[in-house]
Amino acid sequence: MKFNIRPLAYLFVSSALFMGCGGTADIISTPIENIDTSPLKVTELTEAEKKNWGHLDLEKDTIPGMAVDRAYEEIIKGKKGKKVIVAVIDSGIDIDHEDLDDVIWTNEDEIPNNGKDDDKNGYIDDIHGWNFLGDAYDEQLEYVRMIAAKDTSNPRYDEAVALQASEYEKWLGRKTQYEQIYQQVISADETLVKATGKKDYTNEDVNAITSEDADVQQAKGIAQYMYSNGIESMADAKKEIKEALESINERLNYNLNINFSGRTTKDDINDLSDVGYGNGNVKHVKKSESHGTHVAGIIAAERNNGLGANGVANNVEIMALRVVPNGDEYDKDVALSIRYAVDNGAKVINGSFGKSFSPHSKWVRDAIKYAADNDVVFVHAAGNDSNNIDEEPNFPDDNVDFVEVSDNYIRVGSLTQNYGSKMVSGFSNYGKKNVDVFAPGSSIYSTTPENEYDFKGGTSMAAPGVAGIAALIRSQYPNLTAAQVKQVILDSGLPLTTKVVVGGDASNVKPFADLSKSGKIANAFNALIMASKIK
Repeated sequence: MKFNIRPLAYLFVSSALFMGCGGTADIISTPIENIDTSPLKVTELTEAEKKNWGHLDLEKDTIPGMAVDRAYEEIIKGKKGKKVIVAVIDSGIDIDHEDLDDVIWTNEDEIPNNGKDDDKNGYIDDIHGWNFLGDAYDEQLEYVRMIAAKDTSNPRYDEAVALQASEYEKWLGRKTQYEQIYQQVISADETLVKATGKKDYTNEDVNAITSEDADVQQAKGIAQYMYSNGIESMADAKKEIKEALESINERLNYNLNINFSGRTTKDDINDLSDVGYGNGNVKHVKKSESHGTHVAGIIAAERNNGLGANGVANNVEIMALRVVPNGDEYDKDVALSIRYAVDNGAKVINGSFGKSFSPHSKWVRDAIKYAADNDVVFVHAAGNDSNNIDEEPNFPDDNVDFVEVSDNYIRVGSLTQNYGSKMVSGFSNYGKKNVDVFAPGSSIYSTTPENEYDFKGGTSMAAPGVAGIAALIRSQYPNLTAAQVKQVILDSGLPLTTKVVVGGDASNVKPFADLSKSGKIANAFNALIMASKIK
C-alpha cells in the first residue's frame, strides 16, 4: 500500500493524558563526527525553511537537506539539460494541477479518446500513462487477500491469519481511543475559546491563561501538549485526529476486512499475461487520494514559477501510473507498470509503496531486472514500520537472500529537519543491507489535488527526492548509465557517523552509518560534481 502519510503511531496523542488532564567544486565528504561538536539548528525554522527544508544544505544551513538549492546556484546555473521522463507508480495524480500541468508526459503516438491503440503498445488511449486500477479505490491488504482466497498452500498462510486477527483487534481499540480523544479536543477547544475570548487563539494566549478552573486548566494542558508535539493550533489538532479516525475506519472496513473485495477490472490477478485492463484516466478518484500528486510535486513541481513548491528536477516529464489503491497494491499491477514505464521511455521510476507479503514477488523482481537491463533507475521507499528490513520482509525488493538481481534499485529511508540524535524519522525503516541511502521525508511540502499544497511525511516523501536527484543527473549527464547514476547517488552522499535514535525508541541508539548500505544522506550538489567527473 502507499506508505502512510504521517503514520498514526507517531501522530502525537495519548488518551491517558486527556483522561487525566555542474561545476568544479570539491565534494563535501568529510564525515561529521558527532552531534556534540557539529553545528545544530537551534532556532525554529522559518515558514520558508519549513516549506523548502529538504532542498537546503547541512553545511550551509545546518539542516539535513539534499543541497538542491546549492546545486542550482553553483552548478546548474540555469542549464536545462536533456528532458527526462520520470514514471510515478502511485495513486492517481492531478495532472491539471497548476504546479504540475506543464511537466506531465504526453504519449505523442496516441490519438486521444478515439478508442484505439494507435501506438500498438497494448493500452488504448494511454495519453499520460495508465490506470491499472480502473475505478477502484479501497482494497484489502495482501495478507487479508490471501485469507479471503483461502490460499492455505502459501507457507505464510497461518502467519497471515494470526496477523489479521491481531491487527483488527488493535485498530478496533485504536478507533475507540481516537474517538475519545477527538471529543476531548473538541471540548478543550470550546473551553479555550471562552477562556481567551478568541476563536483563533495562539500558543501565547493559552500560556497566558491563569484561571483556577479545573476544566480550563485541563484544556490548557491539552493544548500545550499539542503545541509541544508540533501541532500549530487546536484546529489543526481536530483536523488531524478526524483524518486519523477516517483512516482507522478505512483500515477496519476495507484493508482488514476479509469479506471486502475492491478489484473492479475483471482481470485474473494470478495471470501476468492477462493485460490491457484498466483505463487511461490517471487522475485521482477523490480529493483525498493525494499521495501520487504529492510525490509527483516533490520530483517535478515547476520551479520558480511563483506557486507553492519547487520540485527537485527542472527538466522532467511525469508519466502517471495509477497502481496504488487505499490498501495493498497487486504484484501484477506493479510488475506491468514497471514494464510500461520502461517500454514507453521513462529513465527513472519512483515507487513510494510497499508491503510485507508479496505472493508474486518474482514478477516484480523480474520487472526491476527488466528496467535495469534497459538502463532505467528504480527508486523505492523503505517503508514506515520502524523496522530493520534486513530482518523483516518488505516488498518490492531487488534481491533473493541479499543477492541482488539488478544494479539500478535504490531504497530510501527518511530524515527529519533537525540534525542530531533525532535526525532519523521515527517511522522510517532501515537496514545495513536493504536500505541504500537516507533523504528528507518528514513534513515535506508539496502539491495536493485541486491546486492545493500540504505537508506530508513518510519514506514515500524521501524516495521522490532521490528520484529527483537521479533525474537531475540523467538530465545533466545523459551518457551515464542507470547503474552509474545509482552509484553516484550512494557514493556522493554526505557521510555521517552521528549516533541516532532508531524507530522513535529513545533506548534504541545506533550509529547512523549502520542504518543503510551507504551510511549517507543524499546530496544533489555532491552528486552532480561526482557525475561530472565520470567518463
